[in-house]
Amino acid sequence: MKTGIGLPVFPGVSIGPAVVYRKSERTLPVSSGDPAVEQAKFNAAVETAREQLSALFEKAKVELGEEKAAIVEVQMLMLDDLDYLDGVALAIEGGAAAAIAALDTGEEFAQIFAAMDDEYMNARSADVRDMSHRLYDILCGNTGFQLPEGSFLLVAEDLAPSETIQLPRENILAFVTRQGSSSSHTAILARTLNIPSLVQSNIELEDAESCQILAVDGFTGTWYMDPDEQTMAMLKAKQAEAAADRAALEAYRGRESITKSGRKIILAANIGSPEDAEAAVAADCEGVGLMRSEFLYLGRDTLPSEDELFEAYKQVGQIMGERPVVIRTLDIGADKQVSYMGLEKEENPALGLRGLRICLTREEIFRPQLRAILRASVYGNLLVMFPMVASVWELKAAKALCAKLRAELEEEGIETKDVPIGVMVETPAAAVLAHELAKEAAFFSVGTNDLTQYTLAVDRQNAKLDKFYDPYHPALMALLAHIAKSANEAGIWAGICGELGADPKMTEKFIEMGYTELSMAAGRILEARKIVCESEL
Repeated sequence: MKTGIGLPVFPGVSIGPAVVYRKSERTLPVSSGDPAVEQAKFNAAVETAREQLSALFEKAKVELGEEKAAIVEVQMLMLDDLDYLDGVALAIEGGAAAAIAALDTGEEFAQIFAAMDDEYMNARSADVRDMSHRLYDILCGNTGFQLPEGSFLLVAEDLAPSETIQLPRENILAFVTRQGSSSSHTAILARTLNIPSLVQSNIELEDAESCQILAVDGFTGTWYMDPDEQTMAMLKAKQAEAAADRAALEAYRGRESITKSGRKIILAANIGSPEDAEAAVAADCEGVGLMRSEFLYLGRDTLPSEDELFEAYKQVGQIMGERPVVIRTLDIGADKQVSYMGLEKEENPALGLRGLRICLTREEIFRPQLRAILRASVYGNLLVMFPMVASVWELKAAKALCAKLRAELEEEGIETKDVPIGVMVETPAAAVLAHELAKEAAFFSVGTNDLTQYTLAVDRQNAKLDKFYDPYHPALMALLAHIAKSANEAGIWAGICGELGADPKMTEKFIEMGYTELSMAAGRILEARKIVCESEL
C-alpha cells in the first residue's frame, strides 16, 4: 500500500480503479516565414475554436447548467479580446509561428490573472491558458486524450477548464491532481458533482498507472494506492457514513436558519453572475451576500454601459425576488490590468489603486454603476457594498455620490428605491474603525480573505507562505469580534462573505460573536443550515 496527501476540495470517500489523464504531446511548429500566412492560419484557428467552444457551451448548459457553462463563455469572449488578438498579431509580425504566438500571448494574459488578489479572478488564469492551448492544438493538429468506459478515479497533473467539462462526469468517482487550487475548475466541478477530490497532491502519475485500486479520503486529504484490508474497511465505513449524512442534509431544505434559542441567521450565497443567482436559488439560499461586479467588466475592450449594468442587476434582483442581494461595487485595480481603463502598473498592486479608491478617483467608472444599481433597485431587494474602505471620509464621499445620482434619476423621472449602503470590511483600518464606520453604514460584510492577508502581512497567493496564512489567528479573531460588537452596538447587521463564512468550524463562533449573516458557495448552504439549526446559541 502507498499513501500520500493533497488539498481536499470536497469531503467524502471514493474507491475504484485509477485512470491517468495525460495531455497529448505538443510538437513545436515552425513559422512559414510569411506573417500574412501565419496570421491567416491564426484567424482560421480562431473560427475553429469558436465552433468547438460553442458546441461545448451547449453541452455544458445541458449537463451542468448555465453557471458552469460560463467557464466556456469566458474563453469565447477571450477569442474576441482586442488586446489578446493584437498581442498575437504583434508576435506574428515579429516572426513567430501562429501557434507559438497564440500560446505565448495567452500565457502573458494568464499570468496577469494569476497575479490578482481576488481568488475568483485569480482562477480565471486557467480559462485564458486553456483557450490559448486550444488554439495551439488546432494549429498543430493535436488530438485529445481518450478515456475508457466505466467508473474510475481520474488522476492528472492538472485539468484545464474545458477538459473538466468534456469529461464523462457520470463515470468519474474522484479527481486527484498534482496542481490546481481550491478555486480551480477541477475543484468547482468536484463540488458540483459532489465527488471527493484532491488537488495539489503528491501522487506520482506512473505509480497511479500501475496500481489496481485507488482510494481518496476527502475528509483528511489522503489518497491510498492498493489499500490493505484494514484500511479498506475503514474507508468503506466512512463512505457509508458520508452518504447517510448527505441524504440527511435534505431534511434542512426549506427550513429557516434559526438556532435552538431562536437566533435567526441569514445563509446567503456568493455569486458572480445572473446564472449564479439561479443556482443559488436552487441551493435554497436566503439571499446573496456578495455579488461580484467584475464579471461585467472583463472579457471586453470598453467599459460596460449603464444599460448593460442595469440589465444584469435587474435580472439578479428578479431572480432573487424578496431575498436580499448585496452588490459589491467594482473591485478592480492595477493588478487586474483591464487595459481599457488605462491603469498604470504598480509596484505593489495589492496596496495600490483598487476597489473604492479607483471608483472615487474615476467617477466615469463609478457613476454608471451606481446609477444602474439605483435603477435596478425597484426590481428586487438590492443593497450596495463598497470594497477596500479604509477611512470614514471614503464612505461619506461614496454615499454623497449615491445621493446625488438618485436625485438626478428622480429629476429624469426614473423610479428608484432607497438602497442600503454598507461596507465590506477587509482592511485592518476599517476593522479598527468599525465603531465609527457603523455610524455611517447600514451594514458590514467582512471579506475574511483580504482581512487575513492584510492583518498578517501574508500574500495569500504565495504558496511558500501557506503555513503563515492562518485564518484562525488570534489577531484576526479579535478584529472579527470587534467588528460584530461595533455593528450590534450601532444597531446594524454584520455578515461574513469571505471563505470563513463556509467554514463549519467557525459557524457557531460567528453566531456567538454576533454575526447574523453568512455568505458562501451555494453548495454549502444546507450544511451550514444544519449547524445553525442544531446550535444551542
